[in-house]
Amino acid sequence: MNGLRSQFAAAMSAAALMTSIGDPCLAGPFSAFAGNWAGNGTLTMSGTRERIRCRAIYFVSSGGESLQQILRCASDNFIIDVHSDVVEIDGRLSGTWRETSSGVSGSLSGVAHAGTIRGLISGLGVTAALSLITHGRSQYASINLSGATTAIVIVNFHRV
Repeated sequence: MNGLRSQFAAAMSAAALMTSIGDPCLAGPFSAFAGNWAGNGTLTMSGTRERIRCRAIYFVSSGGESLQQILRCASDNFIIDVHSDVVEIDGRLSGTWRETSSGVSGSLSGVAHAGTIRGLISGLGVTAALSLITHGRSQYASINLSGATTAIVIVNFHRV
């Protein structure tokens, strides 16, 4: 169960990091997303589908180019607490994440262009491809986790 929890944490961390990217015309890619966000979605793992609920707090640098995030997500079988740091330089993203209850951590890389994000997270022998489409105050995140366990996570976030 701890392995599944760690892999789920990796996927949720990716969702949280990627939902924080904003309109590229703003001062920085994270400027518009400081504050509190909430989301609902689904986790499909081993053919089983669960609803998940997420809350996130984003702390953004004054220029909007870096972000610290605290995320808590829950389903019927999981509670995940993820802390992440991400920076953007010339459209490229890099960062780290850690799931606080299990101590699992990893890295993030990707690109940001015109409100669309494509990226890859890794940690604990797991990789997850992700994409994000941003429209105003809403974000749609899709994460495909591969490794010992495969999973698909879809979360829709909105400003609280």
